[in-house]
Amino acid sequence: MNALMSTFGITDFWTFLLGTIVIVLLPGPNSLYVLSVAAQRGVAAGYRGACGVFLGDAILMLLSAGGVASLLKTSPELFYVVKYIGAAYLAWIGLQMLRGAWRNWRERGVLTPVEAPPQREDLLQPFRKALLVSLLNPKAILFFVSFFIQFVDPAYAHPALSFAILGVACELVSATYLTVVIFLGARLADHFRRRRALSAGLGGGVGTLFIGFGAKLATATLN
Repeated sequence: MNALMSTFGITDFWTFLLGTIVIVLLPGPNSLYVLSVAAQRGVAAGYRGACGVFLGDAILMLLSAGGVASLLKTSPELFYVVKYIGAAYLAWIGLQMLRGAWRNWRERGVLTPVEAPPQREDLLQPFRKALLVSLLNPKAILFFVSFFIQFVDPAYAHPALSFAILGVACELVSATYLTVVIFLGARLADHFRRRRALSAGLGGGVGTLFIGFGAKLATATLN
């Protein structure tokens, strides 16, 4: 495989793949958000959130390949603007989850009425939120370019092709992992629907983690 990949300007593909798997498996706001959505709203909503993650990651890879990461490195002001917007958005999602968890906790003894069919806006919400969570993270742009660049042969005439192949491999790993996350969450969905206290615990825990992610991003530096 390494010999085949070298014809496309990619060096040490297996090391790249192993590193990608390890990085994808690390818990982060993307996977936690998809897990929360799948657990509370089911498989279809989980996949809508996952599609937002896939599109966000693809856009970040394109921006990295296009040199936006270099712009962030050379323009600390731009980096900090994007960083604080991203941190505020993660914290806002966390607060929304905490509010929902508190509402579920207060209503834990109340029978749930038959719900109306979700509106189009509700169906699109997981996709939009996951997309913004992916995009509003300048550290992710810097990561993509610093990681990918190690496996692209600088002498290769078509580096865009090399980036594209590595990007597809990264998305396939992410899709496999998020599929496992979605079905794991879906197995818990019935329990959460029947037990408001359990749903409140999940929402509160994930909301707290999102606020933590926002605080971590707010204190991140270019180095």
